Amino acid sequence: MLFSLFIFFWFLNMPTFTWIIATDICPTDTKYLIHYDGTVVIGAFFPILHNSPISLTTEWKYLPMDTDNYFGMSERNYQLVLAMLFAINEINLNSHILPNTSLGLEIYNLPAIGRNIFRTVFSWLTGLSSVIPNYTCRKESNSAVTLTGVSWKTSETIWTILDLYKFPQLTFGPFDPVQIDRNQFQSLYQMAPKDTALLSGIASLMLHFSWNWVGLIITDDHRGAQFLSDFRKELDKTRICIAFVQTVLYLEETLLHLLSQNLIHFLESSTADVIVIYGPTSILLTLIESTYRKYNMKKIWIMNSKWFCPNLELYNMIELSHGALIFSPHYEEITGFKKFMQEATPNKYPEDIFLHLLWYWHFNCSFLHSECKIFENCLQNASLELLPGNIFTMTMTEESYNVYNAVLAVAYSLHEKTLSQIQFQPQANIDRTLLFPWQLHPFLKKIQVKNSVGDHVVLDWKRKADPEYDITNIWNFPTGLSQLVKVGTFVPSAPKGEQLSISEYMINWPIGFTEIPHSVCSESCSPGFRKVALESKPTCCFDCTPCPDNEISNETDLDQCVHCPETHYANGEKRYCLKKRVTFLSYDDPLGKGITLLSIGFSTLTALFIWVFVDHRGTPIIKANNRSLSYILLITLILCFLCPLLFIGLPNTAMCIMQQYIFGLLFTVALSTVLAKTITVVMAFKITAPGRKIRWLLTSQVPKFVIPVCTLIQILLSGIWLGTSPPFIDKDCHSEHGHIIILCSKGSYIYFYCTLAYLGVMAFGSYLLAFLSRRLPDRFNESKSLAFSMLVFCSVWVMFLPVYHSTSGKVMVAMEIFSTLASSASILIIVFAPKCYIVLFRPEVNTLTHNRDKRQHRSKILL
Repeated sequence: MLFSLFIFFWFLNMPTFTWIIATDICPTDTKYLIHYDGTVVIGAFFPILHNSPISLTTEWKYLPMDTDNYFGMSERNYQLVLAMLFAINEINLNSHILPNTSLGLEIYNLPAIGRNIFRTVFSWLTGLSSVIPNYTCRKESNSAVTLTGVSWKTSETIWTILDLYKFPQLTFGPFDPVQIDRNQFQSLYQMAPKDTALLSGIASLMLHFSWNWVGLIITDDHRGAQFLSDFRKELDKTRICIAFVQTVLYLEETLLHLLSQNLIHFLESSTADVIVIYGPTSILLTLIESTYRKYNMKKIWIMNSKWFCPNLELYNMIELSHGALIFSPHYEEITGFKKFMQEATPNKYPEDIFLHLLWYWHFNCSFLHSECKIFENCLQNASLELLPGNIFTMTMTEESYNVYNAVLAVAYSLHEKTLSQIQFQPQANIDRTLLFPWQLHPFLKKIQVKNSVGDHVVLDWKRKADPEYDITNIWNFPTGLSQLVKVGTFVPSAPKGEQLSISEYMINWPIGFTEIPHSVCSESCSPGFRKVALESKPTCCFDCTPCPDNEISNETDLDQCVHCPETHYANGEKRYCLKKRVTFLSYDDPLGKGITLLSIGFSTLTALFIWVFVDHRGTPIIKANNRSLSYILLITLILCFLCPLLFIGLPNTAMCIMQQYIFGLLFTVALSTVLAKTITVVMAFKITAPGRKIRWLLTSQVPKFVIPVCTLIQILLSGIWLGTSPPFIDKDCHSEHGHIIILCSKGSYIYFYCTLAYLGVMAFGSYLLAFLSRRLPDRFNESKSLAFSMLVFCSVWVMFLPVYHSTSGKVMVAMEIFSTLASSASILIIVFAPKCYIVLFRPEVNTLTHNRDKRQHRSKILL
């Protein structure tokens, strides 16, 4: 068992060859390396071999000891050669395209240094190995176009020469909308699809996983600046924030900006778990690994595939790119291309020195240095399919697909040009070997064809459609056994909400994540809370605060809570609204029961007082203070005590009107009766004195007219009230939590206060007259009790006003009822209770003889 584990870990740590191989043998980067003749030739500049000093390589132990320089080779870029060969063979075998015309090719190795690039281009134009201005060895040229790439910088450098001749140039590298918008590159065409929808795809992916806090690493050039500007605009629509932006200087597949230790610490310590890389992904991640030995940073890398290639040096247990998500334009596999690569061997294509180098390096072939060719001792049945996936992939890359489409576009453009010439010249007069490349521009700009898998090939960037994107996940654990697994798609043309499709269960997240990563600046505000922005912080950084009263939030991360309708109220967690219960002051309510008992109790007590007065109506104390007015007042008080029952129960319009109308009418009668009793006492002692000439006022019973006159005034006031703004049924949705209280509105508080003012005037008038007559001589003089009862009455209603305005709902109704009961009880108890006490418990005092003897006794004392 231990031996098996030892063998396993030894295998994982076993070194492997990188995607750059080294040799000190024959090739030079200044001559074309592959040439196939044809009626029309397509030139190409591919970065396959490059010359590098020993000091720049990390795998020096695999180099010959006696060399100072070596040629490195990119097997990934060699697939470009195979794609071009395959496309030309396909065109030449198709009799419907360019009949009697064959396509050839010239493939030149493209060096990395700008000066060498110029030398290579001049060598292709002139046929000379050294540059001699204005001189060429080519007697006649049959070159139609040239293919360039992989980087835009390389294509731009070549364009500065080819544009002088208006030579068509097709670049198969990444699409660059900034350069095309300048209308500067009239003779340059981009084969890559537009990547404007890439931003929307990345934003949709972040929204899907609820990532709103992301970092961004871009190249320090115009493409990186444009990406940053467009990315910010896209994220502003989706409320995703950029945690940081780091730039690296990129030039010809080399990072000139060395990543500092501080930057590595910054990336590791950043709260953003998701980092978008727009630039040289493989070089960046490899630099972090090789320089700082960082194989796991617990970050999810989101990348665009045009920069990605597996650049791995060792088998490790953990690799930095593991779990990354890649957006790449979707395209179908070209039929027959894989078989073509499987059958590509040095014997089949002896002119292809790249195949000879591959066989020499990987299959231990003997090599003839003078001719750059193998000749014996090769592995039998060797093919490119036997190479490991991290060295050479049998799947067509994006750049190879663009090269294939470029050849197809050139062939169809040439075909259209030939058809155009046939319309003006006889077939026999057409010289197919005579070709002016600048004549091909109109046809290249208009070309729009379908390739063998049905994809549209368009060179005019204005007519290019946004491509669909495949979302792939890097499975690279352990390193060297990497796979790109398709886990989703993004279709820009699909309806909104259906553009992104992703299979979460297929995603293999980076080491350290046991579930879907969570990249946010602030944790989401759960339902019942709302977001509060933090000063000088991005919108993704916020605090959470509970919703205010009667407001809810039933979703996460809401900026504002939502008010519940008046008919509903927020639950305790403030997540949803509950319907309020309709309630009113009912007899089942404890408050209603208490009021009912008080009302009936005081009414019964008043009725008892009436019985006492009727039963003892002939006694002096009953007769002394106008017995008829006492009866009227007592009967009115019974009705006043029963009046609060109108305020209990489910209100209706008639009940609301009766509440205020009967309240005002009964209290007017009660107070006018008290006023009449007070006037009677004053008149009895003032007007009936000896020598008075106006005794007729008393005999004419003028005080009895006070009641109807005062009542008539109140009826008139109530009539105006009911005619202009009568009381109505109202709802109080705010006084009691979770309830809607049905009650009566006054209609017009002005008339209500006018009624109270009118009652106050009568009560104050009664109090004033009773107070002035309190010292009049008589045992049964009730002026003091009337004055005190009016004082209490006024105090009750004066206290009522502020309390009434500070309450609402049932309590407000109850305050009006208690004020009615209290003011009525003050009159009953203060005015009539002493009389009933004397009648029932002190009958000896209730006689005229007792009163006369008492007055005579007082007179003797005074004498």
